[in-house]
Amino acid sequence: MGQEFFVKSTTLEDKVRQILPSQGGLGAGFDLSASTQIIPIVDLTESAEGSTLREDLQKSLTHANSNPFSITNATTTIISNTGYWRMFGTSFVTMSSAAVRSAILRINDGSTTKIVYSNLLTAVSADLLTTESFDFIVKLEAGDSIEGICTVNAGLNGTARQIADIDGTLINP
Repeated sequence: MGQEFFVKSTTLEDKVRQILPSQGGLGAGFDLSASTQIIPIVDLTESAEGSTLREDLQKSLTHANSNPFSITNATTTIISNTGYWRMFGTSFVTMSSAAVRSAILRINDGSTTKIVYSNLLTAVSADLLTTESFDFIVKLEAGDSIEGICTVNAGLNGTARQIADIDGTLINP
């Protein structure tokens, strides 16, 4: 059984009168009371998570946090830092003869690679062009890197943006 206490606060009394006029607004002779009984309140809003930004705003780009890349006819390491990274952009592959051309993003752990995105074009002989957009999130652990590999007449253009560190702590813009 909780104990009951009386609270004397002009500010609180004025607020109760303002928002609860149907209850008599705690007219003369009425006091606010409090109890030692604990009633838990669970806040399920985004601000309770420790972030005041909506998720989509948290992923926004700024001059300081964007890591643009442009790769053609080369292999390039784009990111080698640990954490969660959003990768987005476009790829193109074009050809005019029988061949295989590709634009690939892959994770390299130092000994093996795993393809996470590929725009591949195999042609018999006609002039061909393909373009695609990509937008995904990768987790890079210690020793991992993300690489872009483009053959002749292929390219990757985009931006990488770190959205969380390796422990999952969000990185605000």
